[in-house]
Amino acid sequence: MRGLRKYLTPFAPDQSGAVSILYELGGIIVICDAGGCTGNVCGFDEPRWFERKSAVFSAGLRDMDAILGRDDRLVEKLVDAAEKVEAGFAALIGTPVPAVIGTDYQALKRMCEKRTELPVLTVDTDGMELYDVGERKAYVELFKAFAREKLPVETGKIGILGMTPQDVSDPGAADKIREKFRVQGLKAVCYGMGDGLDEIKKASSAERNIVVSPAALECAKYLEKSFGTPYEVGYPLVDELIPELDHVGKKVLIVHQQVIANSIRDVVREHDEDAEVTVASWFSMEKDLLEEGDVSLRDEDDYIELVENGSFDVIFADPCMKRMVPGFAGEFEDAVHFAVSGKCR
Repeated sequence: MRGLRKYLTPFAPDQSGAVSILYELGGIIVICDAGGCTGNVCGFDEPRWFERKSAVFSAGLRDMDAILGRDDRLVEKLVDAAEKVEAGFAALIGTPVPAVIGTDYQALKRMCEKRTELPVLTVDTDGMELYDVGERKAYVELFKAFAREKLPVETGKIGILGMTPQDVSDPGAADKIREKFRVQGLKAVCYGMGDGLDEIKKASSAERNIVVSPAALECAKYLEKSFGTPYEVGYPLVDELIPELDHVGKKVLIVHQQVIANSIRDVVREHDEDAEVTVASWFSMEKDLLEEGDVSLRDEDDYIELVENGSFDVIFADPCMKRMVPGFAGEFEDAVHFAVSGKCR
């Protein structure tokens, strides 16, 4: 049955991805819901919630507020929050409710900016897409709003785009990347994961950008077009994900977000340039990063059929996917992806 899930929990929706991008940047984040979507973000989809504070609010929409479009009440709540919380901006994150009633985000933005005197971002997520779609939208809105000034390029400064717990699954990944480049005499800035709004504003000073998740690819292209900043795609810590295995002559399946999966594929091919490697993902598959034979997964049956018919010798995937194919006789290597298994943990 299409859509039936017996093994995987629901993946984080787009509003959760948008919040993830903005979480550490010192803004007031308002999720335009009655409370349920906010509870899902804080209870399941944002692992930093239990370790790091962020001003994440629910709009607390009641039935009649939504039906009658009482935007003035949302504005009053935001004004009250802005008086009590020191913030550099405010962000309004969409959910199914404003999507259904056709909320005018630009009008809401103008009303909020006039009353709060804060820059206001609006991200028109609707809860119907997955987390990476919300990330993509939030990245573009964020950098368009704050990365406006063309600054002199700092030699050795590298911008890391796409760093979120959902994508890299290691809360310490940003620190590891910064250290990896530091010992090479370079400075890595991990936007939104340890490096805040001030670095967003100085994005044009980066010598180059590295895109570590497909959700950040559109943003990298925007920065290249706006400031001429070149970018490359790859995951600097990929060596941590590859065990000491002999992949020569073996058929390999990698299931992860597309950039990390492609990075693992590149390492496998360094040892065997003729290796037959298939990348699959439950999330966005950017055309620029696709190879022939790569697979976009939609349902559990897609993955099960792929494994059963693919004659793979090695699978890299999140551990929660191992039980989906009990008959697989090859080597299963854990490649944790929080976006897949976060609610299972």
